[in-house]
Amino acid sequence: MQDQLKAHLEFFEELGVDGMRPEAGWRRRPHGEAAAPAAVDVSPPAPLARPVPIYGSATEALEAIREDLGDCTRCKLHTLGRKQIVFGVGNPDADLMFVGEAPGADEDIQGEPFVGRAGQLLTKIIEAMGMKRSDVYIANLIKCRPPGNRNPEPDEVVQCEPFMLRQVDTIKPRVIVALGKFAAQALLKTNDPITRLRGREYKYRDAILMPTYHPAYLLRTPSAKREVWEDMKRVREILNSAERP
Repeated sequence: MQDQLKAHLEFFEELGVDGMRPEAGWRRRPHGEAAAPAAVDVSPPAPLARPVPIYGSATEALEAIREDLGDCTRCKLHTLGRKQIVFGVGNPDADLMFVGEAPGADEDIQGEPFVGRAGQLLTKIIEAMGMKRSDVYIANLIKCRPPGNRNPEPDEVVQCEPFMLRQVDTIKPRVIVALGKFAAQALLKTNDPITRLRGREYKYRDAILMPTYHPAYLLRTPSAKREVWEDMKRVREILNSAERP
């Protein structure tokens, strides 16, 4: 137990964490007044033209989206070695949603996003924010592993993105964190590098979207952890306020 605590404290020190609030109150949706962030509206159109069914809960709605996705054969990835679809995991009513690029090898085996080394680092970052992994929702833009972990191709994004948008519209997070260059560029429809995108806030549907570095990048470049922590502190401020785009 002491070794685990020591490891957590060392990780927080690497992030530049200078203190934590033990109470859970900041995670609740408050009713106070707060100024809205200066954010660019990049909201895409709704993914469905047909009427959207009414469900009793977000859990039921997510289950329906997963059922619609099925054993997807809409793009070529189902023929390129993927073992299973990796849909998403977490709190269906989360205020905070993380969106990555696509599943990796570990995720393809376990059927859950962000469970490999990068996922373990993401879990530590969530814990450093004073939250648990089960408090947030985690998904990827692409639901199947591209071969060799290559970047998803445009036709694959076209087929898969509508399901991610339906997840966003169901969960209705207050903040979406785009993890890494590809996820940020795909969501924002831009070719700007992640170094230009991170540190800024965007209006995305009914949420505030904040790009930041992917945990896999932090494993290669530990010095970037402090920048990610600055982004997460801003996320925490928004969650602790009444801000909406």
